[in-house]
Amino acid sequence: MFVLSLVTFALVPFLAVGVVAQDPPAWKSDPFEPAAIPLAVRTPYLSAWLAGGHALPESWPTLYQGAVRRLGWAGYVRVDATAYRTMGLSNVDGQQVAQQTAVKITASSSEFTLTVGSVELLYTFLSPVELGDLSKQSLPLSYFTVSARSTDGSRHTVEVYADISAEWVSGDAKNLAKWGFETGADGKSVSHRIQRQDEQVFNEINDHAEHGAMYFSTVMTPTLSYSQGEDVAQRTNFVTNGKLDGNADTEYRAIGDRWPVFAFADTLSPVEGDGKWSNPIVFSLGHFRDPVIQYVAKTGAPQQLAPYWLTVYKTPVEAISFFLNDYKNAVLSAESLNNKITQDAAKGVQQLRCGLEVLASSSSSAMEFAVPHKADGSLDSTDIMAFQKEISSSSNVNTVDVMFPFWPLVTYSNPKIGVALLEPLLRYAAMGVYPNHWAVHDIGRSYPNATGHNDGKDEPMPIEETANMLILALSAAQKSKDNTQIKKYFTQLDGWAQYLVATTLLPAQQLSTDDFSDAIANHTNLAAKGIVGIAAMGEIAKLTGDAAKAEKYSAIAKDMVPRWRALATSRDRTHLRLTYNDDASSGLMYNLYADKLLGLNLFPDEVYNMQNAFYKTKVEQYGIVLDTRANYTKSDWELWIAAIADKDLQISLVDAVARYSALTTPPNQGTPFGDWYDIANGASKNFRARPVVGGHFAILALTYVSLV
Repeated sequence: MFVLSLVTFALVPFLAVGVVAQDPPAWKSDPFEPAAIPLAVRTPYLSAWLAGGHALPESWPTLYQGAVRRLGWAGYVRVDATAYRTMGLSNVDGQQVAQQTAVKITASSSEFTLTVGSVELLYTFLSPVELGDLSKQSLPLSYFTVSARSTDGSRHTVEVYADISAEWVSGDAKNLAKWGFETGADGKSVSHRIQRQDEQVFNEINDHAEHGAMYFSTVMTPTLSYSQGEDVAQRTNFVTNGKLDGNADTEYRAIGDRWPVFAFADTLSPVEGDGKWSNPIVFSLGHFRDPVIQYVAKTGAPQQLAPYWLTVYKTPVEAISFFLNDYKNAVLSAESLNNKITQDAAKGVQQLRCGLEVLASSSSSAMEFAVPHKADGSLDSTDIMAFQKEISSSSNVNTVDVMFPFWPLVTYSNPKIGVALLEPLLRYAAMGVYPNHWAVHDIGRSYPNATGHNDGKDEPMPIEETANMLILALSAAQKSKDNTQIKKYFTQLDGWAQYLVATTLLPAQQLSTDDFSDAIANHTNLAAKGIVGIAAMGEIAKLTGDAAKAEKYSAIAKDMVPRWRALATSRDRTHLRLTYNDDASSGLMYNLYADKLLGLNLFPDEVYNMQNAFYKTKVEQYGIVLDTRANYTKSDWELWIAAIADKDLQISLVDAVARYSALTTPPNQGTPFGDWYDIANGASKNFRARPVVGGHFAILALTYVSLV
């Protein structure tokens, strides 16, 4: 089940509207200080974060679970032979600690400004969001750069050190690691390679992949040095000498046994007294797996799918060489994306920008792109499928009701990604091995195992997932302007529509996507989704040339709307009930957003106007409760409501989510954005870094054309 920002959530306005007081960090944060700051966030297994409110030189990076899953990643510099720790929490005799003065976060980068004596450092972590170019988006790589400038008018010598530990390759420090050193074919890139000695393909421990290799890389220069070995020894060597000795520790051992680290040291081009930034030293971090997914087959063993990047590059080292050489283009692309989001947000609700900037890389990093092998063993580069890990709430693969809230990012960025996400689900449905009449909840219980549910025992959400599949299939066809997929799977889609016709108007007791709440019957919001799903099938039939079915499903959906209104509207006609016949109940009717997204216009303006007026009486400091069963809410659904609201309500909801986003006190502190939270105090619950925060793009998805 699933983070980003729209234009600066100004901290002063937050306080003016009553944000709970919290100690501000001792540095400037632009646009605001989130609960966790993305460092290297590209895939479900390359996901490194820094706890918000913590300085880069005062904390270890972590996986998205926070402090319980530390990642060894350390940094030092020497300025005129004086050593400073710049990243991590290691301690070496003779070190001082850099002072952090500023943090800036954009849609794909986090920049930290540090002061070390009379030199200012810029540490930049760039996780490219290249949703318009899948050959780049599929690369499991992230940049890390260091540059410096003089602040006293004098010239300085600045030496830079960075290392990572073997903690990146397993969720259990008792497991044995091995490592090596590789050079690119062109001789311009060099890499440390780290992996488990006894890999477990398609297995996880504590959300770490137990298969694949971690590569820590940089560009070859005359002043570059490197080493592999015990953490304290490598860091002490740099602090003392400003370079490394080329040690290649071949005593492969447990990750936690004398903590082997893999280090580079280099010297920045002379830092002159003119105050200009030096050219950066560019590093990359990447986690490579092949195969990347195992995918269900109709008969026999599951297929082992290769990562899409292998259709372009033969090896990880070749991909790394390209990636390092492409750094300047990546920076330009990141600036373009950030400008696009900023400009689009500024045209609407200015406060939206910040949330989207923090969440773009997070939400897109839940996906990986894979391709099958042809009969001759070569890769079929035309058969691209996308696989999404639910993250934190479960490890399910392509959870349909997670893809649904994620969808606004798809339509805003690249609708072809939507086609690729739907393909594994539709292909599985067409195999005829799933026994239920409704759509499957997900395509696998544990990422990266997309092995289906041939026993039919996936989490049952009959109307939810069936309507979702029809809505998303139509949206993908509309936005991509390509009907190939809906033509290919028309029979399956038609069968699902028939199921909805029989079950939608009076939903039996069942779960919806908000499965942390109880199953209920006569669920108004769920019935609305089912009606939209039926109408979506009418449009699918129209696009594929079946006029009779187009008219049939369109008529059924239109006929259901007034009957649904009569069942769902409160007796005083002030709001839609959560469940039919319970006037005391209410909730966020976010499924009406799908009606607007698809351009169906099934529900009359009176419904939207009534809900707008009602919601305005319910907005609290951190938003509106999800429904009257509990005192919590979901940020994605709040922003879906904002997207179909009038301007006043839209601003109120965006402001409320912005206030919540800026909370860095426990339990929010230290982990990425949580989409499920308590409305009274803004305390996030157990959902972290989920792809559903792509739903924060709901306003932009309705208003602006996609990036490609």
